[in-house]
Amino acid sequence: MKKLLISLALLFGIVTGFMNAANAETIEVLPTMQTQSTAPNRIWVGTFQVVWNEAIDNVVHKPIKFADYDSIIAKQLNKKEFKKTNISENAYYTKTGIVSPDLKSEIEKGIKAKFNETSDILDMFDFSYQPDKIFIYAMLKKDFKFLEAFDKLSDSMFGKNFTPVSYFGINEDSKHKLYKNVNVLFYNSREDFAVKLFTKGKDEVILYRTNDDTTFDKYFADLNKKAKKYDGSKKFEKDDKLSVPDIKLYQETSFKDVEGHRIKGTNFKIDKTIETVDFRMNNEGVKLKSEAAIMMKCMALPIERGRNFMFNDNFVLFLIEKGQKTPYYAMRVNDVETLNKTGRE
Repeated sequence: MKKLLISLALLFGIVTGFMNAANAETIEVLPTMQTQSTAPNRIWVGTFQVVWNEAIDNVVHKPIKFADYDSIIAKQLNKKEFKKTNISENAYYTKTGIVSPDLKSEIEKGIKAKFNETSDILDMFDFSYQPDKIFIYAMLKKDFKFLEAFDKLSDSMFGKNFTPVSYFGINEDSKHKLYKNVNVLFYNSREDFAVKLFTKGKDEVILYRTNDDTTFDKYFADLNKKAKKYDGSKKFEKDDKLSVPDIKLYQETSFKDVEGHRIKGTNFKIDKTIETVDFRMNNEGVKLKSEAAIMMKCMALPIERGRNFMFNDNFVLFLIEKGQKTPYYAMRVNDVETLNKTGRE
């Protein structure tokens, strides 16, 4: 069997109003998987789509269009290409209500009871009683382990950045039991391949090495098409190697494109939006915590040998539940060092 050399470096980024200028040039969080971006590091998570869906279903009761503005992002969000049904019920929490101290307290108690978590964003909003405002909130939480903890590997560079980053995976000294963690999706060349990492639950980590620059929905469609065509070995075998970088990042963003415009056919406008992502991946598994919220105002009344799978340059990562056709998280990695600087301790 040929030698599978898999070097994976994941870079996760989000544009945020709270981000410094340097990060803003390299990291962007996107509202949908169809959103185009020129940022080298990009992230999408389904949390904001969930609150948008809740706004459509429980407040506006129709697709959101603006009276004075034709928003491409709103059109993409209105397609609802990610829904709560694309993820387990125990992985998300949502709440919609009139803005008040009681609503804030209910959300805090809800996420504490369900996830044993506290919120990073609720204090950014004014929860004094405001019957003309509606608050829509969601938290998405995932914490899962790989089938077997991977070995920690030597630090190495990622892409063109000479600063070493930490890696985990499988090398010639690793035990055979780690092989069952990995499924090869395809290997077309040293710069075009993908693997799947298995976990103890339903979650799967898909890693796609590519230099293509496109949207997340097209990345996902492309890798599935290539996987179906591939007729090589999909097993991880004796001389194969896997190398994946540790990732630790935290970012906040808002979607100004959909703020401040009256929603057509209603008296509502979106006052404020926010989404956060706290992502960590190491040899043991993945932790993801994401929050999103929309504050809406009613302007009237409320309502080496062989194949080399080297993920050491641009690549894309997806998280998806087994049996689902739509992922709940996507990330394009261009610079691991920059992304890891955003992670929380």
